[in-house]
Amino acid sequence: MSRLPKRYTKFFEENPEVGKAYEQFGAAVAAAGPLDDRTRNLVKLAISIGARMEGASRSHAHKALQAGASASEVRHVALLAAPTIGFPNMMAGLGWVEDVIAHEED
Repeated sequence: MSRLPKRYTKFFEENPEVGKAYEQFGAAVAAAGPLDDRTRNLVKLAISIGARMEGASRSHAHKALQAGASASEVRHVALLAAPTIGFPNMMAGLGWVEDVIAHEED
């Protein structure tokens, strides 16, 4: 999971100025508040699960783990989605999270 998706890297290769602006925007938003990298990625994971964005959910689960979140914390984020977005949607998010955790443990 540490490898970036081909579509992502190809986009950045073909659109370097847009890619640079996108990365700068992300860095500016991250620096705009007091949340640390671990917390930011847990929040982004929750947003991604709620929006049913599989790729983003997997990415932020991976990033949260890399930033020091435990597997239990990442799973808890997915579970917290159930009352808000419904059990079936939470189960989809939990499946994405479990895939990332399993991959990280290998």
